[in-house]
Amino acid sequence: MNAGQREGNAPMRVLVTGGARSGKSGFAEEYAAVLGHEGLYVATAQAYDDEMRRRIDLHRQARSERGFRWTTAEEPFALAELLERSAAPVVLVDCLTLWLSNWLLRLEQDPDAEAQLEAKIDRLAGVFAAVKQPTVLVTNEVGAGLVPEYKLGRMFRDLSGRMNQRLAREADQAFLVASGIPLELKSLAFKL
Repeated sequence: MNAGQREGNAPMRVLVTGGARSGKSGFAEEYAAVLGHEGLYVATAQAYDDEMRRRIDLHRQARSERGFRWTTAEEPFALAELLERSAAPVVLVDCLTLWLSNWLLRLEQDPDAEAQLEAKIDRLAGVFAAVKQPTVLVTNEVGAGLVPEYKLGRMFRDLSGRMNQRLAREADQAFLVASGIPLELKSLAFKL
């Protein structure tokens, strides 16, 4: 059995994490291109200002220049539902922490926000475990810094960490990208 494949040649599930500007998105795109001949690129970012619109445009342009044929779907909220109905040869989602942030901002005034977000994470993890094609999820490692000063920031950090752990459990491969260098973690994991 190849690294990252489950018995019976089941589809590959890949989680790619790292810090900001670590090279995780570029690696994820290159890896997805190895897994399929064309793909669905699921962008979770929302353009709230001109700077973010420019970032999104630059990402689209960079993808088109790499020569891999992507169909882009912008989906800031209904990620699990989109993954369930996708028939693309390979799917790349960039990124989960933006998806989580979108939901957190939408639900921040709800006293039950954390429980609702945990349920959304569980639903996403269940869908990820059942995907029918190679699927690459990109996320951020956000817990290596200072404890956020505000409650919303602490909730985001905690939920991000739990989300990453939950999805890594379902993944066949989990990569940490640091300084542009991807390290596959699951094959190196210490077993108790």
